[in-house]
Amino acid sequence: MTSLLTSLRFLLILLLVCLPLRGMAELEESAELVATPYADEQKVVYDFFFDHPQKINSALYWLKGLMEPLTAEPYNLSTDDIDIKVIIHGTEIVAFAKDNYPQYKEAVQRMEYYAQLGVEFRVCGITASIYGYQLSDLQDFVLLVPSGVVELVHWQNQGYALITPRIQEKNFSIDEIR
Repeated sequence: MTSLLTSLRFLLILLLVCLPLRGMAELEESAELVATPYADEQKVVYDFFFDHPQKINSALYWLKGLMEPLTAEPYNLSTDDIDIKVIIHGTEIVAFAKDNYPQYKEAVQRMEYYAQLGVEFRVCGITASIYGYQLSDLQDFVLLVPSGVVELVHWQNQGYALITPRIQEKNFSIDEIR
């Protein structure tokens, strides 16, 4: 029995000594960069429905997060191979009103840029009506559709991937949570 206890103690000590060494070896390793073989054509429909119109600024980074990697190395997709529809049916509709351009200038300029790359901004006709907007009140790159919800269903039925940006309040700086 004594030799069994001695053997168990020896194994325990060996484990306690070796585990930290194994952990140190893992610290020296690094992550691996993987170039996922994305499809040659991307079809995406974004659902923009925000409780505050200023959130459109953050939501536009979701477009950037899709387009930039796909048009850069190693994919080098043409913007013609990236088909994006953005369905607008929340408070962010006010950013598309010509009268509100001074307040939403930065967002409108970014959206105009994306529209030139082929992104379609489709505004819900029901929401426009609720806000009292007519076609002539909206930016010229906007497509007015009967219903934002019906548009979402339609494009998903056509095989488009649905992305619904989650816009959260930033409570800490990156340095604070690092």
